Amino acid sequence: MKQHILIIGAGFGGVWSALGAARLLDKHDRNDVQITVLAPQAELRIRPRFYEADVHSKMAPLGDLFDAVGVKFVQGSADGIDAQNKQVTYSDVFGTQGKLSYDRLVMAAGSRVVRPDLEGMLEHAFDVDKIEQATELEAHIKALKNQPASAARNTVVVAGGGFTGIETATEMPARLRAALGDDAAIRVIVVDRGPQIAASMGDGIRPSIIEASEKLGIEWVLNASVASVDANGVTLADGQRIESKTVIWTVGFRASPLTQQVTGTRDPQGRLHVDGNLKVKGLNDVFAAGDVAYAACDDIGNFAGMSCQHAISLGRYAGNNVAADLIGVAPTAYSQPKYVTCLDLGAWGAVYTEGWDRQLKLVGQEAKELKTQINTVWIYPPVADRAIALAAADPSIPVA
Repeated sequence: MKQHILIIGAGFGGVWSALGAARLLDKHDRNDVQITVLAPQAELRIRPRFYEADVHSKMAPLGDLFDAVGVKFVQGSADGIDAQNKQVTYSDVFGTQGKLSYDRLVMAAGSRVVRPDLEGMLEHAFDVDKIEQATELEAHIKALKNQPASAARNTVVVAGGGFTGIETATEMPARLRAALGDDAAIRVIVVDRGPQIAASMGDGIRPSIIEASEKLGIEWVLNASVASVDANGVTLADGQRIESKTVIWTVGFRASPLTQQVTGTRDPQGRLHVDGNLKVKGLNDVFAAGDVAYAACDDIGNFAGMSCQHAISLGRYAGNNVAADLIGVAPTAYSQPKYVTCLDLGAWGAVYTEGWDRQLKLVGQEAKELKTQINTVWIYPPVADRAIALAAADPSIPVA
């Protein structure tokens, strides 16, 4: 009977964990281990692109790729983890319960945006966290033209001025004009708790964000937070009212709740602390990758972020090491010292930085070309060719 590696999740961490494990098993000519991916869909949803239009197309089918490398796919959503008995329970598309046993487990269930318990937040706000929610937002924007012209119809409020909020906001003028026409008096307003525009992004990148905001006509309301949302706008904590038919929530990401079902130390975002080989601390048979892993990137105090940049690399290492652990060969310690930021700024262009201190390297159109390359090529999975796919899963390949 074959030993079994089970991977929960088919996001960046899960896909690359599967490929990384398959690569190491192939390298050692091992045919006695089955790799299984458990996820709701056999597709990689390109989450970093959900702020864009045509969001329904922002995914890559995985069936042929998994077949090429010998990975089994089980369609379903993980419900429970029994680490003591090495079992995962799940529900299939019909709600039928199933159970999978494992010898080694990789948790790669990703993260989700958590909306605060504010009046009207669930009923009236949108987000771009999942493809279904982003598709609802897109349909809503396209349907705005059917509403009577008004300030509220023409105004989009983006709650949060972090990475997701900025990319969503700077893309929005073009999306609104496509829906409402070039003559519409559109407004895009970012509501942010920070004391200055893009305060969390650092001084090196801020001037580009400020310039892009000015050129695109994006307004910022600073030192502010949302108190409530309704069908016609938002009320801020200081009582200010902004009339808007479109409110988008972009802050508050947390690791999958599945992390609560295993013992272990967690960071404030719910990510599991892992050792240098990405094994969950305190557990012998469970590894973590992607947004559920709190992993040290280097030896000077930097930790992986919730980004595909880190998830791809974490997946390669986690897959390599879970297979190594199972078959008794030496693991490869996770290391990802290089960090980059490539922030899309809509029609203005983009900005690219290197280093954790975000040293500016490219701005405007040059950075936009790089961002397009990243978004349309680099973060997609490899083609369904066994040799190419396995070669691409080498953990020594730099992601950034």
